[in-house]
Amino acid sequence: MRATRSLTRRALLGGAAAGFLASAAGAEPDRPLRQRAAACALLYGCAAGSYQLLAADFPQVLAREAGILVPEYELKRSIVEPSPGHFDFSGADALASFAFAHGMKMRGHTPVWYASNPPWLDEKVLGAPDDEILTDYVARLVGRYRGRFHSWDVVNEALHPEDGRADNLRNCIWLKRFGPEYIDLAYRTAKRADPDTLLVYNDWGCEGGEAWNDKFRSATLKFLEGALARKVPIEALGLQGHLNAFGPHVDQRKLRTFLDAVRAMGLRILVTEHEVDDSGGPLDVAARDRAVADASARFLDVVLDNDATVAVLTWGLTDRYLRTPTLREKLVGYAPRTLPLDADLKRKPMWDAIAQAFQR
Repeated sequence: MRATRSLTRRALLGGAAAGFLASAAGAEPDRPLRQRAAACALLYGCAAGSYQLLAADFPQVLAREAGILVPEYELKRSIVEPSPGHFDFSGADALASFAFAHGMKMRGHTPVWYASNPPWLDEKVLGAPDDEILTDYVARLVGRYRGRFHSWDVVNEALHPEDGRADNLRNCIWLKRFGPEYIDLAYRTAKRADPDTLLVYNDWGCEGGEAWNDKFRSATLKFLEGALARKVPIEALGLQGHLNAFGPHVDQRKLRTFLDAVRAMGLRILVTEHEVDDSGGPLDVAARDRAVADASARFLDVVLDNDATVAVLTWGLTDRYLRTPTLREKLVGYAPRTLPLDADLKRKPMWDAIAQAFQR
């Protein structure tokens, strides 16, 4: 069924953003993205910060549009364990409570990453006598939400071919202390902590069409094949989906071939952090919005063709909470517009592009 729908979607899009504006405004124009995705047996959601729940107008829009949430930063170790052995889950718990109260799912991001760690961690890891500084934390984090989270990005961005290793792994503190086995340890610990949650490997670099993207796709497939051969319980690939409206574009043929290879391994696919950078383009807002929508459409057209895809999340829902423009940007009249809703929570062409991607 999805293949038939995707053929129609390709014909409609044709690479032009204007085409899906009228289409998305057709039948049931007020139907939110979460309902459009659910009609295709998919999930739509976004990243959110607990501070955003304090706004007077945003929470109801978030609950309407998103069917799954991921904490923006509240489950990164710098927040969760600011000092050794002292844990703060208040932000993540607030988001989870909000999600469950509104019939939404939750996903976790991320127990093991080279970045967003507390300042004390590097020294502790490099001097650790055993693997508990890794495994105990993963078990505590994943186990806290046992049976309640849809999925976890257990390890985030472990690949970095530029570091020159034959296995393409990033030369981070976890690798220095535990070797490549840190990845196996993390996933096996997470599976014991919650056997029912979907365990995801999350990364970026597979989306584009440049030579370095080709290398990254090859490295990713090699990494996943090796992990699965070792019986590491990686069950899905998280494709972050950070794109550029005015930079290198998605190569649909290359991306389709790559995702077919991922599906052939028996893995599911999630888009975990989709956004479209609109810097470097014209100041005209309408032109930038069209370019953002077109980039999103080209990407999602391929991703949603693949039956292994189960979810699409954007890295935020509204431009309201994006970075503050620099003084120079303010002087020339630029503010980033990278997400489905504008700062006033109005739908933009990117919203229409995503809605059309979910069209049955």
